[in-house]
Amino acid sequence: MRKPRKPVQLDAGGLWELALKTLGARACSTGELRQKLRLRAARAEDVDTTIARLKEYRYLDDRKFAESFATARLENQRLGKRRIVQDLLRRRVAPSLAAATAAKTYQNVDETALIEDYVRRKYRDKTKSGLFRDEKDLASAYRRLSRAGFNSGSIIRTLKRFAANPDLLDGFEPPVEPVGE
Repeated sequence: MRKPRKPVQLDAGGLWELALKTLGARACSTGELRQKLRLRAARAEDVDTTIARLKEYRYLDDRKFAESFATARLENQRLGKRRIVQDLLRRRVAPSLAAATAAKTYQNVDETALIEDYVRRKYRDKTKSGLFRDEKDLASAYRRLSRAGFNSGSIIRTLKRFAANPDLLDGFEPPVEPVGE
């Protein structure tokens, strides 16, 4: 069995080239790129210098990255606001910037319409053949919609419209959501 190779440590010029190559492959946040560069840097100071230079040349801008990321996720995947914030945080965007970007992106979006669209796309067979018939189907749909980042109250209101027996949702107690959602 072979030992894993230790990555070659790079000087400032090598870090610059690595950063350009990484950004050329896909957009990154400052935090993501900083983490990648730290793994390869011979000197820790070179990472900060490289990041500062990238910002100076406007190759790296977390605000623009977050806005384009959130807009793309909304337009392409039609996910909820909470999921966008979670994904931005995973991509190492500052929490305040992630929340502000998601709020701005979703300010004119009707969440109920997004949920209805999501249900119609993901549950085509259920919406054609008689909707959600039992508690198990509804619970599964609720979990899936919750993972997609939608608000609990909106999910329940929407599922009531798609349920064969909407009374099943009357006693449903959604998990407590974080404040600010």
